[in-house]
Amino acid sequence: MPEALKHADRMLAERAYRPPAPKPQPRPLKPIALIRTLKRNPLECWAAQHFEQPIVAGGLPVGHALLVHEPSAIRRVLLDNAANYRKDRLQRRVLSAGLSEGLLSAEGEQWHLQRRVIAPIFARRTVMDFTPAMMGAADVLIKRWSGLGDHATIDVAAEMARVTLDVVERTIFSDGFGSDAEDIRTAMVTYFNTIGKISPLDLLGVPDFVPRLGRLRVRSTLKFFEAEVDRVISARRRILAEQPDRAPNDLLTHLLEALDRGSEDRMTESEVRSNILTFIAAGHETTANTLSWSMFLLSQSREWRERVQAEADRQLTGPIPGIADRLVETRAVIEEAIRLYPPIAAISRVALGDDNLNGERVRPGSLIVISPYVLHRHRLLWDSPDTFDPRRFLGSARAEIDRFAYLPFGAGPRKCIGSTFALQEATLVLATIVKHFSFQLKPGHAVWPILQVTLRPANGLPMIIKPRTSNDPRARASRRLLHS
Repeated sequence: MPEALKHADRMLAERAYRPPAPKPQPRPLKPIALIRTLKRNPLECWAAQHFEQPIVAGGLPVGHALLVHEPSAIRRVLLDNAANYRKDRLQRRVLSAGLSEGLLSAEGEQWHLQRRVIAPIFARRTVMDFTPAMMGAADVLIKRWSGLGDHATIDVAAEMARVTLDVVERTIFSDGFGSDAEDIRTAMVTYFNTIGKISPLDLLGVPDFVPRLGRLRVRSTLKFFEAEVDRVISARRRILAEQPDRAPNDLLTHLLEALDRGSEDRMTESEVRSNILTFIAAGHETTANTLSWSMFLLSQSREWRERVQAEADRQLTGPIPGIADRLVETRAVIEEAIRLYPPIAAISRVALGDDNLNGERVRPGSLIVISPYVLHRHRLLWDSPDTFDPRRFLGSARAEIDRFAYLPFGAGPRKCIGSTFALQEATLVLATIVKHFSFQLKPGHAVWPILQVTLRPANGLPMIIKPRTSNDPRARASRRLLHS
């Protein structure tokens, strides 16, 4: 076969690549099987009808539930009639371990106050100021990998957790965690591995005063986190009081200054701590998974690997201001990665009053479940929904996507406040990696998604990395693609 035809066949095969995902159940699971499967991996619970029908009633062990995957109905729940819906008890229980008074878990006036104070801190103009810090963390990663030699095997999932925690240190606490940084990384892994496991007691509606073994185990980890955060906050308050000109220009300084400016926007010390812990936990874990999935998907697509390498070769030599906005194809890969493997795998709300969602009656106490994972693979909303195709997020195709059909960060008043930060960070780090390294999945390793609070690769993500050089054929291919 002529080389050109082989190349065309390879491109077609790659464009039809279906990344690993659980096969939908042929029919909804019965309650006992559902509870067992939820405990093992909630992604495996979804039935074929959930990916094919706009709204499905029932399917959960207790109470009246609607599984909603239709954009106009989602808009009503999360935006137009959001006041009629609040986070359900199960979601709050999972988040309550250490984050109970933070923005993720707060409700009512407590939430409004916190959102009012915190939203300006994550405004686009502020996030852009953190570009050098994000690039600095990526550069440290590159230097560390460069010392490993050719064809080193690394666990990309662990490495992405490390670089995103470095970004957290640089942008939230400019002076970092100091000698405790490695202990904090270890504690973070313990924390997410523990709270991410759903307890059958939660699914059965057992009252909160009945202890959950997994959450009891995480208490010492939480005490360690809280002590570290309290130490950093106290030190920063002293600097702001005694030498404000020396205070670092980071998120912690912005938060403490915002609190000091208005007497009506006061947070308790425990609320401040909970929100700092929320910034660390959410900003670290979700972006690490986004980067891990993005690298895995690129390892399976030579076309897109070469495209983002070409873009990085060109753009990362330009001026730093606005650099993330110029990495258009890298951003498309990131957005496609979080379509297939969204950081928020489920959004749940409880109805406070009567409502109607596209003809389906909602009663007070009804549970509304919206799964971005299901929504992003829904047969009525996406062409070839299970295939990897970043072209969906380029040019006019991106503009045609209904914003309530694509919810990697949620939507409405409770949309993730750090979405701009996360996308910028992931784009900059991924571009830096592909500029300097080629990578492939370790032969024989089976990649599989598992949901534990966030959607992550089960059993890590071992990859073989190799520095790109001027003589590297992949680097030459990138330059050819760039100039074609």
